[in-house]
Amino acid sequence: MGSYTVDIAVIGAGISGIAAAKFYLDIHPVCKLILLEKDDSVGGVWNSRRVYDTFYTQTPFGEWEFSDMPMTRPPEGLYMETFKAKYTSQYLENYINKQEWNGQTLRDRVMFEFHVQSVIKENGTWTVSGKSTAGATTMVHATKVIVASGLTSLPNMPTLPGQGTFKNPIIHQKDFGSSNVLSSDKVQNITVLGGAKSAADLVYDSVTAGKTVTWIIRAKGTGPGVLVSVANSLPPRTIYRLATTRIMTTLSPSPFNSNSWWNRFLQHTNLGRKQLAKVWADIHKSVVDMPKFDQRGSDALERGFDKLKPHTPVFWQNQGAGVVNRPDFWETIAKNVRVHVADITELQRGVIKLDNGQEVIADAILCGTGWVPSLKFFDQGLLSKLGIPQPVDDLPLDQARMWDSLQKDADREVLQRFPILADPPQHYHAPATHTPYRLYNGIGPLEDNTIAFVGHVLVSNYFRLAESQAIWATAFLDGKINLPPLEQRRKEVALFVAWCRRRYLSNGDRGHWMSAEQTVYFDRLFQGLGLSSHRRFWLWDSFVPASAKDLHRVRAEYIAKFGRDSFGGSNRQSPRIKIHKGPRRITSLVSRLWRKS
Repeated sequence: MGSYTVDIAVIGAGISGIAAAKFYLDIHPVCKLILLEKDDSVGGVWNSRRVYDTFYTQTPFGEWEFSDMPMTRPPEGLYMETFKAKYTSQYLENYINKQEWNGQTLRDRVMFEFHVQSVIKENGTWTVSGKSTAGATTMVHATKVIVASGLTSLPNMPTLPGQGTFKNPIIHQKDFGSSNVLSSDKVQNITVLGGAKSAADLVYDSVTAGKTVTWIIRAKGTGPGVLVSVANSLPPRTIYRLATTRIMTTLSPSPFNSNSWWNRFLQHTNLGRKQLAKVWADIHKSVVDMPKFDQRGSDALERGFDKLKPHTPVFWQNQGAGVVNRPDFWETIAKNVRVHVADITELQRGVIKLDNGQEVIADAILCGTGWVPSLKFFDQGLLSKLGIPQPVDDLPLDQARMWDSLQKDADREVLQRFPILADPPQHYHAPATHTPYRLYNGIGPLEDNTIAFVGHVLVSNYFRLAESQAIWATAFLDGKINLPPLEQRRKEVALFVAWCRRRYLSNGDRGHWMSAEQTVYFDRLFQGLGLSSHRRFWLWDSFVPASAKDLHRVRAEYIAKFGRDSFGGSNRQSPRIKIHKGPRRITSLVSRLWRKS
């Protein structure tokens, strides 16, 4: 068993983990930092094992990159400026090779195939215990930890009645890219489970591979997702860029918005609320009109195409949302896919039985069924202390009572500030199985400033999220932020969770959903640090779209304000990890520069 000591351990080498490690090293270039990655490549959901040819970005080219390294324009496969995911994988691999401090790149600091088993804290030191793919155990001791395991690490695999008798493959979207299900001659009939973006991608890919496809969406659920086409009458990127202007973010009632006369007009006058309602009604109409759910003929209706219409208005996102970036997506689905909104009663050998009386022949089941919290390596006590999701019934009674009281007060404040949220449409509200995230600014635990969580909120642009959170997390871990008193921070966290639940219904129960508020959320992080170089002057600040390039000056501004470590202060190097690839395995050898404990 290996045991090593570092200054800081970063768990996860996806977009958020890479950004967190990079900025921390910008400020502490001689520190011992290690990135712990369970896969054999970086990128998280964008790593080379998980992507496939028809997996596309949902953010346009030019906005899906770090501020300090523009992405090379993909040579093929762009559609309305969205592009194939494999180019994101290549970009991230190139990025970690080019970032260097004290003679070592980010890649030198990654320990691949490290599967975290537990994270504990004893006597002020964090211990991250993990196993390699080969089964060897390693202990990493660190003064600080950044958790960047993300929201798409652990698949939510449904438990299906009779699953053991089905015999055929049941594959989650996470493993779809590395499977041979589409190329196998033994698989002709594919059933896809789930109603969100990932399920839609699986359906389209299966159809275009020549398979016979059935799409099943739970009847006892939030229904089909809101799928927005990137094809429209405006030039490419226009819709996305409009959505990132600060003036457009005022159309979403949010605690991150300022108390300006404009926001008061929208939220507290009848005329303002009517205008808001009209704007969102028009947006909803444009989204649901594009697929022509009821206008594709009797054959499409017989196959259930109309059942893909969202159950609740776009504004509320009770069922989540995604981007359709294939020009023939809706036509392909309407002509080739049978849709059921039903629940599975039983699996038999190669057969799925539904509660609507139908039976579906299936050579494989593909699950676009989402994800579960990726933080199971913390024990119950730490889950409660750190304010991260745990089963509702596991929360200690005293904490449950405290948060219930705070949430009631916060809910009253939310309804007072945003009356429009008091009257949601009739909808299915999924029961909450876990407590929400209760992190300050979505990053920092309320009672421990030696650990931070990045990439655990839901926005549309994870590159901007990753950079913004990395900067705030570094300041938090270094004690550079003048935080409010504990009781005030609890109230702010309760207010955000209460707002999130009102604003995003079922999805809001998780306390991390802010898909329409990302620009003002990033502003809040920087405002708390006293940084403003990402902003523009006067009207330009409100009407010019926020972009990846806005952050390229923030690093210099941060260093000017808070300083950085000197290269000459120490000759220590970070752990150097030499990577040796063999068949399906990676062995990590740690240099003698590591201090064994």
